[in-house]
Amino acid sequence: MSGVGTAEGRPAWGDQPLLRVRDLRVHFRTSAGDVRAVDGVSFDLRKGETLAIVGESGCGKTATAYAILQLHNSPPALYPSGEVLFDGRDLMQSDEAELREIRGRDICMIFQDPMTSLNPVFTIGDQIAEAILTHKTVGVKEARDQAVEALRDVGIPSPETNVDKYPHEYSGGMLQRAMIAMALVTGPRLLVADEPTTALDVTVQTQILELIVALQRKYDMAVLIITHDLGVVARIADRLLVMYAGRAVEVGGAEEVFADPRMPYTWYLMRAIPRFGDSENSLIPIPGQIPNLVQPPAGCPFHPRCEFAKPACTHTVPALEEKSAQHLAACLVDFGGMRTRLDAATENAGGQASP
Repeated sequence: MSGVGTAEGRPAWGDQPLLRVRDLRVHFRTSAGDVRAVDGVSFDLRKGETLAIVGESGCGKTATAYAILQLHNSPPALYPSGEVLFDGRDLMQSDEAELREIRGRDICMIFQDPMTSLNPVFTIGDQIAEAILTHKTVGVKEARDQAVEALRDVGIPSPETNVDKYPHEYSGGMLQRAMIAMALVTGPRLLVADEPTTALDVTVQTQILELIVALQRKYDMAVLIITHDLGVVARIADRLLVMYAGRAVEVGGAEEVFADPRMPYTWYLMRAIPRFGDSENSLIPIPGQIPNLVQPPAGCPFHPRCEFAKPACTHTVPALEEKSAQHLAACLVDFGGMRTRLDAATENAGGQASP
């Protein structure tokens, strides 16, 4: 797998995880019952590493990211269990004052829609300077100068002029760059990016991904990217965590997971990627819908949509198990050898094989 952000050429990651998430559960109390948005997710993220969390909308990706920074309103959010250890400190046990120090300084987040995340009545420069003044001991003039340099770093043209413009005066690509500048101006150790390229056209999307990779190397950050776009994953991720119905169903190195998915849901996601040159009818959608997370199905949550499910899948919840070195999947089906035959059958039928 090649692209703007493969692991080739990067410095070695640290031995100890910068971020360690263990048995994270996030439920939302509703009149219909508790929505189990995140149901026992665990993962590690090391300094300099990029981890992508992927899955369909509603699988719990953003809920996981928000829980790391404790951004959910509680209630209705409930945390039945879990640890979120950042550099050894459990953020779920930190008080609001400690979290305010960490947010925007050590951990920063790029939100999905910058237009709704930026304040329309303040200039871009004022909003970046506010982050600087909150977390650094500098004066107003120095904060403004740093805001100009931050905009220059992310490729905003004429930053001395554009620093005084309002969000509505920026294009979509410029807004996302401004959000990145605001996130990185304090030199964070972890960047969380929630669907950072969803609303952008293909050309601008590539520019933003290249920018994130370049700035990651410059600041030696860990990056957690939330996306449903496997094209984004192929460009920048070192490791991949696939979520379904609030659970982690496959985890491994991005190249290995792309080459040899061990869970049918991952394979379905890859088959659904459109490609240039394919016929109009070659897109293969995933059958069915994500289950109701108030009352998820018994057994494997994907079994009602899975054509490969066997009787045990209807009553046994599969645990993440190592299928090969550092490659885990939660599936009762031996999907390794089966996948090769399936891809061949798909190609013979005129469909799209997995990547």
